[in-house]
Amino acid sequence: MLRAARSAGFLQGVVSSPCVVVLLVCLQLSPALTTLCLSHGSSQAGGCVCASDILSCTAAGLDRVPGDMPASAVTLDLSHNQILQLEADSFRGLYRLETLRLAHNQLTKIHQDAFRNASGTLLRHLDLSSNQLHVLEQHYFLRLSGLEELLLFNNRIVQVESTALVGLASLRKAYLSHNRLTDFPFFSIQEHSHPHLSMLDLSSNRLPKLPLEDISNLPMRMQSGLYLHNNSLVCECSMYGLFRHWEQKNFSSVIDFQQEHTCLVYGIQRGTVRFFQHSRFFEKCNLTGASPKEQNSSVAVKVGAPVLLHCVTTLIGQHVTFLWVSPNQEYVAPPGNNGSLKMFTNGSLEIVAARVEDSGIYWCMSLDQRRQRNETQEVNVTVVLQGEGEQHEPFNTGFTTLLGCVVSLVLVLMYLYLTPCRCPPCLRAPPPATAAPSQGSEAAGAGSAQSSILTPTPPASTEGPGRKVSTNKHVVFLEPIREQQNGRLRAGPGGHLGPGLLLEQHSKQPRAGETDSVTSMFSDTERHITP
Repeated sequence: MLRAARSAGFLQGVVSSPCVVVLLVCLQLSPALTTLCLSHGSSQAGGCVCASDILSCTAAGLDRVPGDMPASAVTLDLSHNQILQLEADSFRGLYRLETLRLAHNQLTKIHQDAFRNASGTLLRHLDLSSNQLHVLEQHYFLRLSGLEELLLFNNRIVQVESTALVGLASLRKAYLSHNRLTDFPFFSIQEHSHPHLSMLDLSSNRLPKLPLEDISNLPMRMQSGLYLHNNSLVCECSMYGLFRHWEQKNFSSVIDFQQEHTCLVYGIQRGTVRFFQHSRFFEKCNLTGASPKEQNSSVAVKVGAPVLLHCVTTLIGQHVTFLWVSPNQEYVAPPGNNGSLKMFTNGSLEIVAARVEDSGIYWCMSLDQRRQRNETQEVNVTVVLQGEGEQHEPFNTGFTTLLGCVVSLVLVLMYLYLTPCRCPPCLRAPPPATAAPSQGSEAAGAGSAQSSILTPTPPASTEGPGRKVSTNKHVVFLEPIREQQNGRLRAGPGGHLGPGLLLEQHSKQPRAGETDSVTSMFSDTERHITP
């Protein structure tokens, strides 16, 4: 009895401890902790492991998402199970969830509102790789505006609906390689809708043709991270020009996977070509001188030479068919007509040997029978005779304008920096003799030896304290600046004239007649300065 009393007292003391009371209350209110979070050793029997804010239920034999999961979970790992679909409100109450892994399951369907009442904007990483998804529907990721990384590789995806990725404004990386895609809505991932997207992996799919217009509208950040190797691309000039352009820009998506960039050649025998190594298959692309993206609506070709016309369209897929209409209203479909026109399954039309009567407007019509959409494009072909256009070169106005500017600049520099010739003064009668030179004549003689090209009117400043500049001070030419000393410019063995200008001093003082002759000779460039 004493021992029983002691045991009862011990239990009473333990229960009275506040920490134990809180623990018991939490266990009573959260039965999920007792049912899901088992020990690591018992997880092999079908349980889950809880560690801090991580809930791991990998290889637990689950066929559906478990219920009553702890709300504190930030990372939830349900990979390597047999989950068939995600029901509505499958992750209800997980308001802190940031990482969700569902790889290596049997997922075939994601029902609407599957991520409702979950973390929503907090969920950043979603792994749905190695499942059996067939179509990415528009409602799959509607409530995941904060998603940054989406893994969908190694599924059976054959179609991505045009609005499936629209709501993912924070998306940075998307992996859709190793699927069965025959087209992809590139127009739905433009700069305004996905400003942070820097990598899109579409490698190892079944893309037969690329929508060049939609891809070229993508920002360079997206183009540099677009992986398209190991697809079923048809060898054509438009595809070849796109990848060559990326190679010149040293995009890692092309440089790192040159061996895996292949295309299919159609002819007597269908084969695969590594086009970065075997560029001889694209020699005919030089016939037009431009890639389809840069090709104008007008093409000129010489008589007897071949020319290849591309049907540029945004329609892609195996259900797209092409048809050309020649200037004489002849309908051309693969493989061509009687031999003068050849048409390929990718929509390109080749004029084998151009004739004068082949000139005119060619119409290309592309039709998507499944979506009931069609597009048209016109190409104006001009067949010129041999030597025509070579006898007279077009007048290059840009070159003549540049040449005129250069000549004008040279003349201005010669006018500014070449010293004019010192012509002898005209012989005149000597001026009447004067008495002793005064201070004013001294100032005039000294001032007439100064030279520059400024205003013709004499300044009202003074040469020294209380002395004005003489009106006979004429300036002839401003010599080039030779050196700089103590913050003032120095022309040579002359004096300094102001903080930025200096004049060349002549060794002799010209006579009055010489001054007048010099003045009359350079009357167009006479100027005065203020010392």
